[in-house]
Amino acid sequence: MRPKLHFLEPELLERIVAEARDLLSHLGMEIHNAEALALLADHGASVDLTTQRALFPGDLIDRALKTAAREFSLYDSLGNQTHRFAGDHVYFTPGSAALYLLDPDTGRARHPVTSDYVRYARLVGRLPHIASQSTALVPQDVPAEVQDSYRLCLSLLHCEKPVVTGAFSAGAFGIMKELQTLVRGSDAALAEKPLTVFSCCPTAPLKWSHATSANLMDCARAGIPVEYIAMPLSGFMAPVTLVGTLVQHTAETLSGVVLTQLVRPGAPALFGGSPAAFDVRYETTPMGAVETMMTDCAYSEIGRSLGLPTQAYIALSDAKLLDAQAGLETGVGAALAALSGINSVSGPGMLDFESCQSLEKLVLDNEICGMVLRMASGIEAREDFPARPHFEELLRDKHLLIAKHTRKYLRQEHFFPGPVIDRAPRARWLEEGGTTLLERARREVARLLGEAQPVRLAADVQRALRERMAAEVRRFGMEALPSEQA
Repeated sequence: MRPKLHFLEPELLERIVAEARDLLSHLGMEIHNAEALALLADHGASVDLTTQRALFPGDLIDRALKTAAREFSLYDSLGNQTHRFAGDHVYFTPGSAALYLLDPDTGRARHPVTSDYVRYARLVGRLPHIASQSTALVPQDVPAEVQDSYRLCLSLLHCEKPVVTGAFSAGAFGIMKELQTLVRGSDAALAEKPLTVFSCCPTAPLKWSHATSANLMDCARAGIPVEYIAMPLSGFMAPVTLVGTLVQHTAETLSGVVLTQLVRPGAPALFGGSPAAFDVRYETTPMGAVETMMTDCAYSEIGRSLGLPTQAYIALSDAKLLDAQAGLETGVGAALAALSGINSVSGPGMLDFESCQSLEKLVLDNEICGMVLRMASGIEAREDFPARPHFEELLRDKHLLIAKHTRKYLRQEHFFPGPVIDRAPRARWLEEGGTTLLERARREVARLLGEAQPVRLAADVQRALRERMAAEVRRFGMEALPSEQA
């Protein structure tokens, strides 16, 4: 049986959705995009062009939910299926768009550059419990105008896994789509086998900017999956109660569902988000707060009740170093996410309020993900009945270490973490150097990068990706791409 966790009684869930629909029909969304407003007006929404606000009638929401994709899949750069976002399937991906990298030598956060990103992408390719990569770092050695497309390009060049990404401007989408088409060979092939998921974020409260709404519609037209990332802040830019925050989150997300489905009925998307409980003491948005995690799990229940696959920013930490707090918050979040059946879990590797990535934390989090995936698989009988013969063998041989039953089911029943996790007795631990967690994580990063193999993407495709990216940076005054040597 697969263990499951629920935070909302059915009656409360229904009331939250009803209140969200009421918000959309009476207060609506402020949308700074003329095309989106015209599209909504053409399909029955009440639009005020002066205030740029659209009211969403109930039947418009119903039609959108009826056509929204119930599931979809992702494929790696070689065309192999890696994800099926449906049911209780859970996949982990690193947290996205960190402005800083935690330097393991100095213990300080610094701005990442191209070589850091290459090391990150190659490392993700070696982590078995991280199913996809994200554009996790923002390299600072290229012009700001190309940072979105550049990090996607580096991901495609150095890791074969699908990419969770996004654009901070409307103009970046075109080249990001072009890079994906170069990999797939055609627009039709890209729509048939999606390679990325784009994060599209409404602004709290009840608003879509021009850039994010444009990206949302562009993705729908191209058949590129999106994840709606509503970000209400409980007690600041949302009601202080978790129920009030959920009402706002649901309203903002449903508005994205409507826009997506009006552009292309059946367009794939994840009912996601990155809400947070605002900590008034420090004026911060703690992703490791238990209330943040509860909100994530609860809105995933809402998404599933609407028949949609889900996503959440969870399994990350607000700690500044790889310490006990980092493990505590990440472990609790990952476990809650798996028990809640969140389909796409974004967060591993991330520290400091979603602003800092750590490769050492990422290898630790890979082990956390492995543990919770084992937990989520539940407990089932594996030739355990009748039980008496096993115990007769145990009493006869005084152990079951080499029993046929043990040898057959050991690896299925027991998750064995890698060397980052210390399970040795103290004497052996001391004999092997008495290493700290950080030392073991640094050693594991070095080992995995040393074993990393080049991606198997065709050489002409790799060359085309670099040429297209080089042309883009020249548009913004940079003569050549930075070195990719890690």
